[in-house]
Amino acid sequence: MTVSSDAFLAVEDVSKSFGGVRAVDGVSLAVARGEIFALLGPSGCGKTTLLRAVAGFETPERGRIVLDGEDLLNLPPYRRPVNMMFQSYALFPHLSVAGNVAFGLREESLPRTEIARRVDEMLRLVRLEGLGKRRPHQLSGGQRQRVALARALAKRPKLLLLDEPLAALDRKLREETQFELLAIQRRLGTAFVIVTHDQDEAMTLAHRLAVMDRGRIVQTGTPREVYERPASRFVAGFLGTANLFEGTVAGAGPGGGFVRVRCAEGDLSVVGQAAAGTAVAVAVRPEKLRLGGGAANALKVRIEDLAFRGEATTCRLLLPTGGKLTLTLPNRERSAAALPAPGAETEVSFAAGDAVLLVQ
Repeated sequence: MTVSSDAFLAVEDVSKSFGGVRAVDGVSLAVARGEIFALLGPSGCGKTTLLRAVAGFETPERGRIVLDGEDLLNLPPYRRPVNMMFQSYALFPHLSVAGNVAFGLREESLPRTEIARRVDEMLRLVRLEGLGKRRPHQLSGGQRQRVALARALAKRPKLLLLDEPLAALDRKLREETQFELLAIQRRLGTAFVIVTHDQDEAMTLAHRLAVMDRGRIVQTGTPREVYERPASRFVAGFLGTANLFEGTVAGAGPGGGFVRVRCAEGDLSVVGQAAAGTAVAVAVRPEKLRLGGGAANALKVRIEDLAFRGEATTCRLLLPTGGKLTLTLPNRERSAAALPAPGAETEVSFAAGDAVLLVQ
């Protein structure tokens, strides 16, 4: 695959193996100037190896990596206009907050006045003014994360690489920090490439994302595109939750534009096209299912269990075939009186356009 020549970061046909195992297998991608791009996938899919190749900590056996028109593979890590923020933050415990932020600047032998000015600028940017004299152990997890970010940005890299940057934070702090990262990136305009296995994090932060599996990119797009129109069973199941119905295309629906899929649960109408006899899966997100009939596809179910999750309630549903579905109901009312009771029998339905036809 040839990447567009006007891409800010162009990764073209990059491969890397360890002991005969192909960790990254012919990956190509393009990142635009000022874009937040996320590499998303399960552990061992190759996303961190790819990030380290861009940083210069791994050398690919094949391929090219070009940043802003400059071939990076000929440059050692310290010469690349790239900085990397590690999952562990890697702060120096014997240095103060200001000392940590200034470390890379001192390595470049910048004048003291310029170092002091830039450290102050970075601490203001990450809202740590007044904490410059503290040591890392005197900070909260969220504050340590912001020190690592300030240190990574202090050298003004053209590209910032972040490896699981929020993994060490609790859920509430992680959600708050996601929006802080977005605000900082908007102010600076620096391109970010983020590695994460957290689907919610990728969808919140990224302008675009790439889903990786076994060393390859299996789908790239905006978070909405990939979530709403997954290209395969793997993507549908990995990015969010999906109810999958396995079946065979029985033929085109009247009027065209959709097909009838014969499943164990019954015949389903789905927008899309595939030849009769093709083995397919029908993917439906939990929030697309509705309690009761009224849509093109209706199925009898029994309420197996309910889980209250604050903003929504998750319903586990049992089909007559023994299969299970997940349905999400927004909690619009303060009372649970409107929710079905476990054991109740009812119907769920979904529109033909709310399902995705998966051939892969």
